[in-house]
Amino acid sequence: MTLAPFADPEALADAIIGHVGDRIVMALPLGLGKAVHVVNALFARAARDPSVKLHIFTALSLEKPRYGSDLERRFLEPVIERLFGDYPGLAYVEPLRNGVLPANIKVEEFFLQAGASLNVPLTQQHYIAANYTHALRYILAMRPNVVGQLVAKREALGETRYSLSSNTDITLDLLKARLEGRAEFLMVAQVNSQLPFMPGQGDLPAEAMDLVLDGPATEFDLFAPPNEPIGDQHYAQGFHAASLIPDGGTLQLGIGSVSNAVVQALMLRQRDNGMFQETVTRLTPESSKPLELNPFQIGLYAATEMFVEGFLHLYRAGVLKREVDGAVLHGGFFLGPKSFYQALREMPAAELEKLQMTAISFTNQLYGDEEKKRAARCGGRFINTGMMATLMGAVVSDGLEDGRVVSGVGGQFNFVDQAFALEDARSIITINATRSSNGKLRSNILWRYGHATIPRHLKDVIVTEYGAADLRGRNDRDTIAAMLAIADSRFQPGLLKAAKAARKIEAQYQIPDAHRDNTPARTERALTPARGAGLLPIFPLGTDFDAVEQRLTPALGALQAAQPDPRALARLLCKGLRAKTTANTDAALTRMGLLHPKSLKDRLYAALLKGSLA
Repeated sequence: MTLAPFADPEALADAIIGHVGDRIVMALPLGLGKAVHVVNALFARAARDPSVKLHIFTALSLEKPRYGSDLERRFLEPVIERLFGDYPGLAYVEPLRNGVLPANIKVEEFFLQAGASLNVPLTQQHYIAANYTHALRYILAMRPNVVGQLVAKREALGETRYSLSSNTDITLDLLKARLEGRAEFLMVAQVNSQLPFMPGQGDLPAEAMDLVLDGPATEFDLFAPPNEPIGDQHYAQGFHAASLIPDGGTLQLGIGSVSNAVVQALMLRQRDNGMFQETVTRLTPESSKPLELNPFQIGLYAATEMFVEGFLHLYRAGVLKREVDGAVLHGGFFLGPKSFYQALREMPAAELEKLQMTAISFTNQLYGDEEKKRAARCGGRFINTGMMATLMGAVVSDGLEDGRVVSGVGGQFNFVDQAFALEDARSIITINATRSSNGKLRSNILWRYGHATIPRHLKDVIVTEYGAADLRGRNDRDTIAAMLAIADSRFQPGLLKAAKAARKIEAQYQIPDAHRDNTPARTERALTPARGAGLLPIFPLGTDFDAVEQRLTPALGALQAAQPDPRALARLLCKGLRAKTTANTDAALTRMGLLHPKSLKDRLYAALLKGSLA
């Protein structure tokens, strides 16, 4: 069944209900690929009519940035308007957040926008813990009767074709299940002209779509999160990880500033190898194993659930160039800044063919054509991010000790499992050695924690800004010693004391001198030559922030970090009151509407911001 495209989402909602009835079980792709106007029309119908039952199963329901203070509002409002444009948002998100979702509407997710739903009871209660590769079977068990996907459209030689574009991840396998008679659903597509038309398995004929929403009234700006700034902590992690990736190997990366730092370090390894090697040496007091430091001759191949913008930069830098079946990358979904989408839209067809979108069942596991996958994924390095780790190697990435979910397991466990299944692969988990919480510095390396995403029997390589701990196959005593060596030195004595009290390390053990200066100051010194040479910019992959906003970003971050500590705020205030006026300061204050403060509160904000800028 393929009907003429609809221009009105309400009419399309009528057609859906006419075909499936008033019980709608709707599967939506993760992240970018949701047919927003379709789900919003169905939500509105169910909200008006309690007889319509709507059950949505999805992941990563994207929200525009939220602000919690007046200063954040001043900075973010213009950025949100510029970067997210007329992105309509998902109608179910706000009622879900406010706890007023109608009783006939249910939303379940297996991955959440990081930290956004910690205090949203409905989302926490209806989260489904699942590996990415297992989500398909859970969807099929729910017997979906509608799949809603955002697609790109191409018309050539009288033929219309649709591309699954950003989200081949689970949709390809759902379509396969339908073809095999294991599922029965309407494939409902919404066309968006800003989505790049990606070649490969997600390039489908018009008859693959049952209902299509296509018209100027339902076009919208794609959700495009800007690149995050990279500081010393993440740059150091990036260099450590980049020195573990062999030439001719296979790479997987996730989203975020650590991944961008890995990309920048890999490009430096290729383009300025002397500085790369010098920086790694300065960051690494001693290394028990040889590192991968030379430029890439064979190059890397990417088998990654997420196609992040950094892979484009690696491709252009001649790092991502090892081909498998004509492609240098196989990815399952993508999400990134506007420049990323534009680059994919404008890329010559011959180059775009090398960047293939495929199913998560292909990228995240070895099952199915296993022998070929094993041969292709030689030297696998699967790099993901965690929040905390224990001294005995367990990693916390998705949730808190009290059961609240920060994000989700996603594909992290898949890649750890794959790293152990492949002959020469490694899982690399990057973790900040410390964090600031309520004005207090805390260690992310802990003796124990009441939740784990990756259990300690699957420990492999853990990286902090202070080094890489190779834990695979080590006994508990040696694991503890290796983890102590990459912990912040301000917390090493307490951690060592806990290990000794449990008799997991000998009473006379002392942390080697080379690892007793694990401090931010040492990291800063190690990175200074490369930073001074202009090789470690805050936004190495580019940014949607203008020059003034780029200066404001770290300043506002420092001010936010100081807020829970009255003494830190007082220091910033004194510094701001003494600071001399400069053109840059005036431009920043103007951008924040604080150049000529009138109220006492605004004068306080202006002084604090000047202190932070200084």
